[in-house]
Amino acid sequence: MSFKITVGDKEFFYDKKIKVIDLVKDDKSIICCRVNNKTRDLYYEIDSDSKIDFLTLNDRDAMLIYEASLRYLFCMAAYICYPDKKFFINYGVSRSLFVHLGHDSKIITSKMMDTIEKKMRELVKQDIPLERLIVSQQEALEIYKKFGMDDKSEILNYRPEKTVHFYKCGDYYNYMYNRMVASTGYLKDFKFRAYTPGMLLSYPRSEANGAIPEDIDEPIFAKALHTSRSWAQKVGFDRVFGINSSIKNKEAVETINLCENKHNRMLCELGDLIESKIDNIRLICIAGPSSSGKTTFSDRLVMELESRGIHPHRISIDDYYKPREEVPLGEDGKPDFESIDALDKAQFNEDIINLLDGQEVTLPIFDFKTNKRLPGKTLKIGDSDPLVIEGIHALSEKMTELIPKYLKFKIYIAPQAQINLDRENPVSLSDIRLLRRIVRDYQYRGASATETFSMWPNVRAGEFKWIYSTQNDADYVFDSFLCYEFCILKKYAMPLLQPIDINNPYYPDAQRLIKFLKYFKDIDDKWIPCNSILREFIGGSCYRDGKLS
Repeated sequence: MSFKITVGDKEFFYDKKIKVIDLVKDDKSIICCRVNNKTRDLYYEIDSDSKIDFLTLNDRDAMLIYEASLRYLFCMAAYICYPDKKFFINYGVSRSLFVHLGHDSKIITSKMMDTIEKKMRELVKQDIPLERLIVSQQEALEIYKKFGMDDKSEILNYRPEKTVHFYKCGDYYNYMYNRMVASTGYLKDFKFRAYTPGMLLSYPRSEANGAIPEDIDEPIFAKALHTSRSWAQKVGFDRVFGINSSIKNKEAVETINLCENKHNRMLCELGDLIESKIDNIRLICIAGPSSSGKTTFSDRLVMELESRGIHPHRISIDDYYKPREEVPLGEDGKPDFESIDALDKAQFNEDIINLLDGQEVTLPIFDFKTNKRLPGKTLKIGDSDPLVIEGIHALSEKMTELIPKYLKFKIYIAPQAQINLDRENPVSLSDIRLLRRIVRDYQYRGASATETFSMWPNVRAGEFKWIYSTQNDADYVFDSFLCYEFCILKKYAMPLLQPIDINNPYYPDAQRLIKFLKYFKDIDDKWIPCNSILREFIGGSCYRDGKLS
């Protein structure tokens, strides 16, 4: 019986099943495909009516598969060259992978780096197929043992399925929790760079139109990632198994308090720093990408400073939005609310100057329902009182251009997680915030996960354009990640993600999040403190419950 394959506006008819790779032949710009909206590798066989979309490195799904395949290639080359060494892979600066030797505390030398890169290039040239296999759990354990993948064995108990996926490349086996490219020959584009004590492995990015982004050293960001990674390793929370084991072997409340105490310590440290410089601080500027926890953090920082006899006053930049008709348009022709030019910078600067001059100022409140600025509270501050400025553009000098830089203390906040499923499979930093936002949008706006997914690309584009470039100007980076939070978000997010069916354009995104959430052990949220940053997303905050950041 014949069947139809639809590609774009073209239709093809076949009498027997066919692999997708036979349709694309030698075109290695096509990394993977969607078959009836399911992401598939190129060896997928079609035997019924199907709609196919071919994906290149301009597409995010293809980029994720390329990146996972590149990690596979690196691990294969490293195993061949250095079978006794344990390499760890995290996400790092300059939109790249940070490879290091983990707890070994040894440096990846130039010789090691050159040897592995040479082997990777050889494997690419050999164009070896990557074959997908499904094996039993017992067979998986034997493969893990053979290749020294002990940490993959550790999380096998948290996998609900009775079978395990692998990709075989020659005599090497591994799995990166994603589909793979068809062969090593697809992985020509990558770049090594020494980054002591490890190295950076750069790869093509979809937001860079399939190119490898320019190398940019981000010292403040790098330091924050190092601090996060170091703490997680010390307490055993750098991998899923460690977090699950802590919950299993202790009371969940102990695991929660351990993570919350880290935030308490950072707030105390930040309070000490601000107090020591308070004579020269008039503006405390707080910024970070969407769903970083800015609102709760700002509330807690105000309380921390008040406990030290400092009297800060909060001002939200969001209250200075221009009317909709004055907001600049984005590339899609719609109002770009992420743009700094969507804000009335002139009025904001005038109000700040007048407040610092001791004048009484009536601040605006932006009504998002009527899209108008309305009169808000009238404020007059003391001679030495600092203003706490919060918003995604708070660190931009353009936003506070009339105030000298030496009078500002800048804080960048974001979840800087360095957590892995296993040594070779890091959890995406942006997916942490996406999950938070999915949960929060439903809790407070009644918005579906589909609605949040639909907004996310524009949010991310705005972050790359306006926010990330300001983080290295920060005086302090606050890591808002809580290592236990996936165990909580799982309970709230799964019921929102699982109903997204195969006809939904965001089905692949939902499945990606479901795939890694299932590895985390459930815990009860009753032990989460009411002032926790996580309460901003799941509810129950002792501050202004439901206010968004």
